[in-house]
Formats: sequence, C-alpha cells, structure tokens
Amino acid sequence: MARYVEGLERYRVGRLSCGEAAELLGISERHFRRLRDRYEAEGAEGLIDRRRGRASGRRAPTDQIEFVVEQYRTRYWDFTVKHFHEALQAEHGFRLGYTWTKAILQSRGLVQGAPQRSAHRKRRPRRPLPGMMLFQDGSTHEWLAGQPELDLIVTLDDATSAICSAFLVEEEGTASSFMGLSDVIAAKGLFSSLYTDRGSHYFLTPKAGGKVDRLHLTQVGRALAELKIEHIPSYSPEARGRMERVFGTLQQRLPPLLRLHGITAIETANGICERSTLPSTTGALRWPRPKQAAPSCRFLARCTIFCAFATSAWSATTTACAMKGGFCRSPSSATAGILSK
Repeated sequence: MARYVEGLERYRVGRLSCGEAAELLGISERHFRRLRDRYEAEGAEGLIDRRRGRASGRRAPTDQIEFVVEQYRTRYWDFTVKHFHEALQAEHGFRLGYTWTKAILQSRGLVQGAPQRSAHRKRRPRRPLPGMMLFQDGSTHEWLAGQPELDLIVTLDDATSAICSAFLVEEEGTASSFMGLSDVIAAKGLFSSLYTDRGSHYFLTPKAGGKVDRLHLTQVGRALAELKIEHIPSYSPEARGRMERVFGTLQQRLPPLLRLHGITAIETANGICERSTLPSTTGALRWPRPKQAAPSCRFLARCTIFCAFATSAWSATTTACAMKGGFCRSPSSATAGILSK
C-alpha cells in the first residue's frame, strides 16, 4: 500500500501526471483515477481491496466439495489425482477443473504435493513415422488386487507412444515376446526395428553388464533376423525412458480400474478389448483377445505366424510408414496369400 500512497502524493503535489503515476504503479490510468478518488474521500483506508474477507462468487458449494472428498476416500483412494478427476468427469458429469480438484485433496491431506523435479537430460528425438521403432518390455507388479504379482508385456510405438499390444502373463519370457510381436505383425504388418532390454530371452550376454553377442542369437533374435527387423539392445534404464514412463502410468491407473470393475482373473483382464475406461498415456489401452484357452496353443499359433513370415520372400522396402493404420513394410504376394487363408 505504501507504493500507492507515495504515487498518489507525487500526483497531488504535481510531480507526476495521472498517466505517469499509473505507469509507475503498473496499473491502468483509469484504475489510478479510481484509486485517486477513493484516496481523497477515505484516505489510505480507501485503498484496501474491498474483496478482502469476502467469499468468491465462483466458490464451489460446500456439498460439492464434500462429495469430491467422500468419493476419493471411499471409492477412488488408490487413483492418482488426474485419474480421479477424469473418473469424476466420465461417471458423475463433474465440471470443475483438475487444478481445483488437486487443491481440495491436498488441503484435506488426502494427497501430497509432487516433489520438485531435477533437470532432465536431453531426450532422444522420436522416430518421425509409426513403425520405424517399437519398444517391448515387461513390468512385474500386483496388477490384480489380492493376486500374486504378474508381468504386463507391452509393445509400444516410439513415434506416437501408442500401445500396440499389452497383456498379462505369469512370467515374462520367450513365449510372451513372441505373443506380443505376433499381435503387432498380424494387426499392423512388419516394422523396422525393435528396442528391448538385454534379457536372456532377447540377447545372449557373455559377461554381465557387457555387450551382447551378435553371433549367437536367441529364438527371438533369430525370428527378427529372418524378418529383417533390426534388434537394438538397451544398455541403461534411462535409454528406455518412454517405456518406463508408460509403465509408471499403467501401474498407477490400471490396478485401481481392474479393482473397481471386480476383475481378478488374467483371462478376464486379457479379454477386455478397446475399453475407453482403461487409458494409457495416449488414449484407450488395447488388450488382445485370447485366441485359445490353453497358453501352449496360443504360443504354437503365434509361432505359426512367424514361420509363415520367415519362410516367405519379403519386399525390399525397409522404410516404415503409416498407411491405413498399419506399417508399410508388407510381405510379398506369396506371403499375403498364406496370411489370407
């Protein structure tokens, strides 16, 4: 307030014009005249903001605040704030903003503020087109409430962060890798490269923490080589940052949703397809529907797809592109005939 009083006094003694005083105080000339009139009529007390101590006209009703708090405490306690706000919008027609929701929950002590993040290293640029690089990895977590930990196998497109395949298995391995890759190839066609960790089902690593052996290939490595798909090993968790961020989002969002819908079996979870209530970082999470009941039959069926690809001639095209929702690397007419049967 002292700055305003000083500016008004300089105006009164003629040292500043009305426009100069307003510029000095950082306000409009019209507002300065308003403050001048109130200062002359009421003195310094007239400069106090008259909204002080009054409730905002846009303040949310008390019953709406209590409804949000009660919903979070009783039904959505394991949701993130963003996920909780989206659920309120989808299921209850909630119209207030995410920032308001977060502020209410923090003020009641239901959630904690996020810690300040350190500077992030420069991120690797994304591939310009879908299908140029895919990630595949598994995440061990208690995905189903009250059940043992399971592995969620996700195949992710680097260009768009779209989840091309995702399903739950008891343990990650060669079979789950083939299952994810064949889902993508059957739905989209071939892609150019696959980026994975150095797990024993992906690579042979003679020395722990060392370089992978490019001469002695695993079953997955041999299949990718036959399909002319470049297999790229990762040498640090930071290099798989996009995949790790997706798993972080899924670990926060997916278990609460499965609990909310009463899903406790792997078969039921894997049977859900294109559910808008199961979002990833970029939209609806797509779950492949099981082809057969027995896992061994699923594995054999998917290996058959790989055999059909590997024993046929492929076109020389190596650049991936998005065409009708798929990748442009496609099999020759002979292979297309096999797949169409």
